[in-house]
Amino acid sequence: MCYLWVDKKLKFPYVGFIEGKWLDHPDLVIENRSRIKILRFDPNNDLPITTIETLLQQAINLYNNGVVKIKE
Repeated sequence: MCYLWVDKKLKFPYVGFIEGKWLDHPDLVIENRSRIKILRFDPNNDLPITTIETLLQQAINLYNNGVVKIKE
């Protein structure tokens, strides 16, 4: 559903949402990816906990509501 990574060029951490194309949030960036949107973090600032919680809940809802099918 999502993963934590560090951008090799910018050295900034981010969370990638696998089915991010279905998520709508101003802080998400798609760049040149087709399915994944990312949420970058500035390592010099506090984490945006409310934004992270909101996006995680939206991502979970994609699976719970059947928008994204779970492979069995």
